[in-house]
Amino acid sequence: MKNMQMVSFPIVMSREGKWFVAHCPALDIATQGLTEEEVRENMKDLIKEYMDDPDTPKPDLRDIESAYVTISSVTVDVERAYHDKTPSVATA
Repeated sequence: MKNMQMVSFPIVMSREGKWFVAHCPALDIATQGLTEEEVRENMKDLIKEYMDDPDTPKPDLRDIESAYVTISSVTVDVERAYHDKTPSVATA
């Protein structure tokens, strides 16, 4: 039997249209799903496949365990014209 170890991988999730997208920065992999639950399960499966693949270089588990992800936002001045755009209707 293999020597198994539980490891927590930090992930970032966002919603893009109808999809939930998850990214694991420690492994630089991403997946999607229609629900948060689905994208989490997809990410678990993808991480397991990644870690089980003998040909994929693996990061040091200590680096993964000590990694953390910070979600932040930045304020950027965007041209007002961008916000004021409305679809133009051609008239004859």
